[in-house]
Amino acid sequence: MLNDRLFYCAPSRILAGNGVRRDLGPLLARLGYRHGLIVTDRFFTERSPIVTEIQAILGEQGIGTTVSAEGEPDPSVDLCVRVQEQVTAGGDLERIDHVIAIGGGSNIDLAKVLTLTLKFGGAPEDFIGEGKIPGKPLPLIAIPTTSGTGSEITAGAILIKRDSDTKVAVLANDLRPVVAVVDPELTLSCPPRVTGDAGLDALTHAVESYLTMDSEHFDRQGEADPAYSGRNHMTMLFAAESIRLCFRHLGTAYRDGADREARTGMAYASLYASLSYASAGLNAVHGLAYALAGLTHATHGSTNAVFLPYVMEELLPIRQRELAEIARMAGESGDDEAALARRAVVRTRELVAEVGIPTTLAAFGVKADDLPALVRNGLNVTRLTKAFPIQPAGEAYARIVDDAFTGRLSGGTAA
Repeated sequence: MLNDRLFYCAPSRILAGNGVRRDLGPLLARLGYRHGLIVTDRFFTERSPIVTEIQAILGEQGIGTTVSAEGEPDPSVDLCVRVQEQVTAGGDLERIDHVIAIGGGSNIDLAKVLTLTLKFGGAPEDFIGEGKIPGKPLPLIAIPTTSGTGSEITAGAILIKRDSDTKVAVLANDLRPVVAVVDPELTLSCPPRVTGDAGLDALTHAVESYLTMDSEHFDRQGEADPAYSGRNHMTMLFAAESIRLCFRHLGTAYRDGADREARTGMAYASLYASLSYASAGLNAVHGLAYALAGLTHATHGSTNAVFLPYVMEELLPIRQRELAEIARMAGESGDDEAALARRAVVRTRELVAEVGIPTTLAAFGVKADDLPALVRNGLNVTRLTKAFPIQPAGEAYARIVDDAFTGRLSGGTAA
């Protein structure tokens, strides 16, 4: 039984459901906003009607907009600076009283940093870390078009450092959007690869936060307003529903993007996963995924997915009960808890394969000589390493990486 030391923070308003984007204009007018900066990318300005539709919805309420379509995958510090300079030079900065992010997690992360630099000036590096924000940023409204990252809920923005492939985080609860708009209709245009990648990111968020360190043991390092504070009963409820939805709907959404039930299920799966991990936090999967992304430049969802079953495998001795519950969420039955826990690991890897993502590091092109660096670089993401339920984490990380390379699992044959 968890002895919760609960600290919970989420966006002040969440709109969720098919068509809810149409409710955004009246809400923002009620909140008193008059001119927004839309942060998106060229796909949504040139090949999708979403941006013009949002502009029309806001325009009906007398809310003006300025559009920046410079978004890129995995936004860098340099990109943030470039967009900041463009917006400043455009002459609308004094009118902008809120920022609207439209797109995937990368666009939302870019927008989060801009809410800081456009208001406070300075460089993105000034805010890297936790609790480096001097005050409340510009209000952010997040409209995700994928079901996976959960950035519309979280307190963090992930950036690529200058002149490197290293990912760094800006963390503060005031970075959480003031409004999150989760409209499954906006995900219908996602191609299968993006659907699978994002969906496994959502599953990773749910499983990792379901298994992570308990709140009573989580090291908040004296932070009075922590972005992450370990798992508790509330986060586990959200995570469990997300896991159930992912196993039920991800395969269908990947195979048939027009299936509205599957798209809606995955939109809610992503939302519930983010309501879990955005408070409980993450650990080894994401830490090692960042290291793998630095080596291979593979997508975030895929680098998470390849490690997820092997991290679950490593946690079998101390999270057997929870893993057995995950198996039941995936549709397994039986009374042998140990066997069910092993089935959870295997079922997870089967889902990874089902949506076309490699299930071993070797399939990513990783060589045996790369493994020590992956372990070392994963451990160096200390905010995630310290949350892993097995401490010290070094030997566990080494086993995870070795198993992920060979495809070895105790509950099934090698991948």
